[in-house]
Amino acid sequence: MITAIVFIKADVDRIPEVAESIAALEGVSEVYSVTGQIDLIALVRVKDHDHIADVVADRLNKVDGVKATETHIAFRAYSQHDLESAFSLGLD
Repeated sequence: MITAIVFIKADVDRIPEVAESIAALEGVSEVYSVTGQIDLIALVRVKDHDHIADVVADRLNKVDGVKATETHIAFRAYSQHDLESAFSLGLD
């Protein structure tokens, strides 16, 4: 599994809609609205490097309201932290 972290600059007035559109893309696992020089961070998880181009260059960059992106490829994960279990209420 390849993980890419994508920094996204978006039209400020449309950040929620842009984030929802990006989150709906196949290969995008999470989208965060953040403070600072960028507006959104998307985590892309795909099976190989070729699929990163499919997700980022062919689809994410073409979402209406995306102004610019910067993609970082993760080499190694140092935490196996499971966000779903961390926020789970324990209800089954």
